[in-house]
Amino acid sequence: SHHCHMMTAPEGPYKGEKLEEPEYEAMAAFGPVTGQTDATATLVLANDVDRWGLEMNEMGWLIGLVMECYEKGIINREDTDGLEMNWGNASATRAMLKKIAFREGFGNTLAEGTMRAARLIGGDAPNMAIHTMKGNSPRGHDHRIRWQEMFDTSISNTGTIETPGNGGNPREMYGIPAESNAFDPNQVVSINVKGKGAMQFEDSLGVCRQCTNLDILKEIDAIQAATGWDDFTFEEANAVGVRVVNRLRAFNLRHGIGPEMDRPSPRYGSTPVDGPAKGVSVMPHWNQMVRSYYEQMGWDPETSKPLPETLEKLGLEQVAADLWK
Repeated sequence: SHHCHMMTAPEGPYKGEKLEEPEYEAMAAFGPVTGQTDATATLVLANDVDRWGLEMNEMGWLIGLVMECYEKGIINREDTDGLEMNWGNASATRAMLKKIAFREGFGNTLAEGTMRAARLIGGDAPNMAIHTMKGNSPRGHDHRIRWQEMFDTSISNTGTIETPGNGGNPREMYGIPAESNAFDPNQVVSINVKGKGAMQFEDSLGVCRQCTNLDILKEIDAIQAATGWDDFTFEEANAVGVRVVNRLRAFNLRHGIGPEMDRPSPRYGSTPVDGPAKGVSVMPHWNQMVRSYYEQMGWDPETSKPLPETLEKLGLEQVAADLWK
């Protein structure tokens, strides 16, 4: 439970640098995702990302894309301003992160993130980049064996996971089975729908999920104690989160983010070539999963618009009038 330690590099090229302990996705981004095997370099690069005001997962997938493009000859040293962007090259990565932050040279090509950088680089880069079709990169896991999280990330209105994988605590209140089949498309959709309210409700409280473990019942107790709302129920708490999700969907639709973007990029949704999910792909099920999700959410199955009756039940009559005018 001890985190956020400050450390000083004791030796080597980074000797004397003061470094904050990265969280685990930062270790992934500047460890295996970018071919980095020097633990101290991982800490240094993660700290640079923070100090330049960049986003950790996005930078990991972005630098990984640049390194693969460099390895395969899609880009060369002339493109990268002389930096050798081969796997694990910490000094080149450090220089490139600064270029991205200041939009200098090739950094300007990369500064809009993985999806847009891949399109600017061209060639096969768009088929190699890891992102949703809304343009955000996922968290630092291989979601090809976590269908629930890939589906959630891709259909999310926020750019990251919108639904907790276990549907909240306790699971039985959401009707989610204790034993879940990670490769059952129907169950993946069901978990996303049934647990939809929990995370948004908790986020509305401004508390830390690592501390609460998404224990909705205890959070309801805390709300009752703080406000005197003794009749505030689990159903009301869930409705708060579902209301947020419907508002987010309506907002995104108004700004041109439609159902055609509820998908992973080709690489993000690719089929694993080894490991426990070798040869198993979510993509043959994807279109039906998305349609089923819309229907279970009370949304139009073609446009993903929340139906008027869905919005009205949530007290969002004004949103319904605007969306369906």
